[in-house]
Amino acid sequence: MRFDLISLFPDFFTSPLQSGLIGKALQRHIAEVHVTNPRDFTTDKHHKVDDEPYGGGVGMVMKIAPIVAALESLPHKPQREVILMTPQGEPMTQSLFWQWSTDVDQLVIICGHYEGVDERILNVVDREVSLGDFVLTCGEIPALALLNGVIRLLPGTVAKRDSLHYDSFESGLLDYPHYTRPAEFRGWTVPEVLRSGNHAAIAKWRRQQQIDRTRERRRDLYERWQQQEWENKDE
Repeated sequence: MRFDLISLFPDFFTSPLQSGLIGKALQRHIAEVHVTNPRDFTTDKHHKVDDEPYGGGVGMVMKIAPIVAALESLPHKPQREVILMTPQGEPMTQSLFWQWSTDVDQLVIICGHYEGVDERILNVVDREVSLGDFVLTCGEIPALALLNGVIRLLPGTVAKRDSLHYDSFESGLLDYPHYTRPAEFRGWTVPEVLRSGNHAAIAKWRRQQQIDRTRERRRDLYERWQQQEWENKDE
């Protein structure tokens, strides 16, 4: 799968894309990431990529021409989606990551800066995406989160692929607690059921932990999961 990042700061991605499972996935050509700088497509001597907003106001706005030129310089795979990272977009979700990992062969991610991008960019964008209900200094941070979330789902990135289906949000619930050796540390012990060897009891305990944890920490997810459970019973 091919990822194209349109970013004013290509160096932002250097270290993260060389680290951990993502770095290994890129080395094994499970995915490829290319970064294109809109500044390389400016036509003025100062290589200006931003300007004052029409109508006045604080801050600067990213110019549309360099971004579109950068976008048009990229190869175009058959199943391509162009994404703009913006706080105004739809929130990233695990289901979106799965959709991208299976339905497209190229993601182009435009990283915004300043007060945003000239609104006319929406004429060449397929989807606006947000990391959450907050504002960051740049679009590179959420873009990196998106890359990580999608690449880890591609076949070959995670050795035990079945483990992906036990992640938080996969079943509509948060993940269950995890423990490892030693069995006791500073008086804190691992639950006895996990040391019992009774796989049916362990599975039952883990499921209940998922339900309890989601109800306590994410009431919104719990109520959504509960509604889905009721609907499934009625079918």
